[in-house]
Amino acid sequence: MSATLIPAPQFAADAARWILAEARAALHIRGLFRLALAGGETPAAVYAEMARTGTDIDWSKVQITFGDERCVPPGDAQSNFLMAQRSLFSAVPIPEGNVFRIRGELPPDQAAAEYEQKLNAVASRLGESRYRHDLVLLGLGPDGHTASLFPGSPALEESERSVIPTIGPKPPPQRITMTFPLLNAARKIAFLVNDAKKESVIEEILAGKGNHPAGRIQAESVTWILGHRS
Repeated sequence: MSATLIPAPQFAADAARWILAEARAALHIRGLFRLALAGGETPAAVYAEMARTGTDIDWSKVQITFGDERCVPPGDAQSNFLMAQRSLFSAVPIPEGNVFRIRGELPPDQAAAEYEQKLNAVASRLGESRYRHDLVLLGLGPDGHTASLFPGSPALEESERSVIPTIGPKPPPQRITMTFPLLNAARKIAFLVNDAKKESVIEEILAGKGNHPAGRIQAESVTWILGHRS
């Protein structure tokens, strides 16, 4: 994988600065910034910093999606939406309709199909064969997973659909995830990693070694924003 590595000693501030620069560029060029958020714990501080320092961003022209979601209600502590709501949405003037929430409270098959249909409808209006993000933010698990694409999962082999239900190894096991066809259609992808213990996994991915799901990210532009490097 050809990738750009960005050291981020001030992880939240450095990552937020980079993401907001991408937002400004997309808004200038296309008048719209389509951003997929990563879930988990790592991005929360980044999103809060984006809200604090992105006061010049026209949030009415930002469209938010989620790379994955746990199959829980939106108010559940495990919800990626709730994390983003608390850290970002509640602090910026983004219209509610601009945030495309995965409805994790629905049966997984229904939630995935509904989300895929929503993205397909937007893509169709824009003349795209598949929804195209300006930027997808992804995390990295110690097992090399990204979004909810886990080692050994049948989801890794999906080649047609954009959003599918899947099973993760940790509770809550039922998830909804974007697939490689959708992720790799993005203009840019950025991994947010703030854990020195994952350096060996990153090195293997960049060297094309191992069978890590994150190593199958092959978008036009892939950036690794790395904090706390040893």
